[in-house]
Parts: sequence; structure tokens; C-alpha cells
Amino acid sequence: MNGKKPVSRLESRAGVRFLPYGRQLIEEDDVEAVAGAMRSGWLTTGPAVRAFEETLAAKVQGRYAVSCASGTAGLHLAMIALGIGSGDAVVVPTVTFVATANVVRHVGAEVVFADVDPDTGLMGAAQFAEALERAGDAPVKAVIPVHFAGQCAGLAEIARLAGERGIDVVEDACHAIGTRYDGTLVGSCRDSIMAVFSFHPVKTIAMGEGGAVTTNDQGLCERLRLLRNHGMTREPESFTQTRMAFDGEGSPNPWYYEIHEMGFNYRASDLHCALGLSQLGKLDRFIAKRRQLADLYDELLAPYAPVVRPLGRVSGCRPAWHLYVVLIDFAAMGFARNEMMNTLREEGIGSQVHFIPVHKQPYYARRYGNRRLPGADAYYARTLSLPLHPGMDEADAERVVDVLGRSLPAMT
Repeated sequence: MNGKKPVSRLESRAGVRFLPYGRQLIEEDDVEAVAGAMRSGWLTTGPAVRAFEETLAAKVQGRYAVSCASGTAGLHLAMIALGIGSGDAVVVPTVTFVATANVVRHVGAEVVFADVDPDTGLMGAAQFAEALERAGDAPVKAVIPVHFAGQCAGLAEIARLAGERGIDVVEDACHAIGTRYDGTLVGSCRDSIMAVFSFHPVKTIAMGEGGAVTTNDQGLCERLRLLRNHGMTREPESFTQTRMAFDGEGSPNPWYYEIHEMGFNYRASDLHCALGLSQLGKLDRFIAKRRQLADLYDELLAPYAPVVRPLGRVSGCRPAWHLYVVLIDFAAMGFARNEMMNTLREEGIGSQVHFIPVHKQPYYARRYGNRRLPGADAYYARTLSLPLHPGMDEADAERVVDVLGRSLPAMT
């Protein structure tokens, strides 16, 4: 013995593993699933893609699921599939990842940014209605509600308002696989034409990179599948150039395909879908762990209110938490957010800000002006995301709150 007092796990810096704000949990059966796909000889689109799509559709209680390269790809495909383009407008909440707005611009349409609730970061029906009023005579063709952090707000009301005006609802559900609202699973498309998921490594289930679109519309499903593969069809009933497509006996030439419109290489591979299929089998366990950790955070943070508060909760929503977001009154403390993030990092704890309001990004500010959206401003000034992922245990959450509490000068 060297006579030194042992240091606890909470006090120690050296030897304590870094705790990122989000991280995939890959287990041996996931590795074996990918290895099995590699051994099968199918590396691009094969049986794992079909199995993943069928399993995902069943899991979210939707009719169809179309896998793709990423959540961004899914959102882009959704805009194209709806025929949205130049001269159209789409309502997007400003608190989201930039991809939600960018895909609107990629098809040549204009973005109408909606404000959000300052305590949830969500666009509800009230914010959607205000954005429509502000859009004036602009031909709004779609709205993309974002299920931020795993919660969704007022989707039925948004759908009702959109339906009255002939506006399509496309859910950005990249944070929300497994979330229920009003007893309905996100992805079942009860109140939307399509829902888009992401399977990036920090999401609830991981494919490495990957995404999917769910829909109950067979025609949209077929169109999405066409668009994700260069717009290329090998279905004989779709061929229009019969002299090239068929031989003298009327049989389709085996090499032949046609392009009827431009598409993209947005396919997901069998390798990605094999991993996704394995991870889907663990979805309920992962969600339960995230909810357990979120409940523990709520309990541990209660003594720090009102300076530190959890993200506002939405009535009727049972979220499958993707992020654990706290709202911190940095202004009241006279303590900068970057100082807190640096303090956490020095103690081996990662944190993040979700998100910088997209309307403030230079590209969008130049295009639409420096519009003031007060709910988003109030939300952004206070937000910080703490670690949340299924590889954590209760001691990890306790460690995070201990360091956070010790970094609050106004509370000591």
C-alpha cells in the first residue's frame, strides 16, 4: 500500500472510460449476422434487404418499408416521390438536423421554417398554423414534422390541418423508432403519407449508415424503390420500347432495363441490412434501457430545478428516447454552455447541442433573411444533450449528474 486514499469512480479521471453522448451497442450476434451476409455471397441488394424491410414494416405496424442509404436519403426520396419541386414550398421546423431542410432545397422547393415550443423543441399544430399564415400565397405542398429526441407533438392535429389544405405530411422519425403517440406507433403512418427513419450509429438501432421510409401506399412504395435504384426498372410490364425489350417470341430480353425518370444510388446493402435486422431484434430491450436511464436522469436532476430541467414532456406520447436533453438557464447562472461542456469533457463525459436552429445557418439566412423565431431562440439558448445509450448503466448516469452538479456555480 502506498498510503494514498483510494479514489472513487466518480472522483477519478484517469482510467475512467469516456462516455459519449450517443453510441451504438454492437454485440457478438450482430457481428455474426454481418459475417453471415458476407459468407452468403450477397453484398449489395439481396435477401437481407427484403427480410429487414418486412421486419421493420411489421415492427412499426406499417404496410411497406423501403430501405435506403441514410435518413437523409429517405427524406430526399420522399420529396421526389411526392413530385415536390421548383415553385413549391415545404414547412420544416427550425430545430432539426440540417438534412430536413436541405432535401427540400435539393428538389428545388422553398423552405418555410416553423417555430417550436421553447420547452420541447417540437413543432406542434400551433407552430405549423403560424408558419402557414406566414407562407401567405406560397404553394405549400408538404410539411415535415420532426419527432425530436424521440417525442412527437400534435401529429393528429397537424395532419388534420394539412388535410384541409391538401398538404402531404412526411414524418421525420429519425429519432423516434418505437415511439407511441395516442396509442399509435410512429411509422404506422396513421397521420402521414410517409415516415422516415435513420439507423446511424448514435440512433436507437444501428446499420452503420442506413435509413428507411415506411408508407401504407403501394404506389409510393413502388416509386420509392424505383427512385433509390437510379430510376431503373427491369419489370417487363413497365417496358415501353417493345422492339428493344422483347425477342421475337415476346419474351423479355434478359439484359434489358429502362429508365423512365432520374433516380439515385440510394440502396442499402445486404451487409447493412443484416446488421439492421439483428439490431431490430433488440429494439424493445434498447428502448427499455433508454427509458430507464431517462427516468433515472429525471430523478437525479430534480434537486437542480429550476436551473436545470429535463426537456418538456408531451402529453399522450410514450417516447423511445433517442436523446436525453436538459434545459439549463445559463444566463441566470452567468456560466457559458461551452464552459460546462469543457468541464464535462475533462471528466470523461461527452455532451452535444441538438440543434442550432437551421434558419440561422448562413445559407438559409441569406436566402430567407434573419427571421426571428422566439420559441427556437429560447430553446437553443438552454439546450444540452447528455449521454444516453444502451451501453450505459445507472452508475454512468449518476456520474454524469454528479459532474454536472459540481459544475453549476450558481447552485453551490
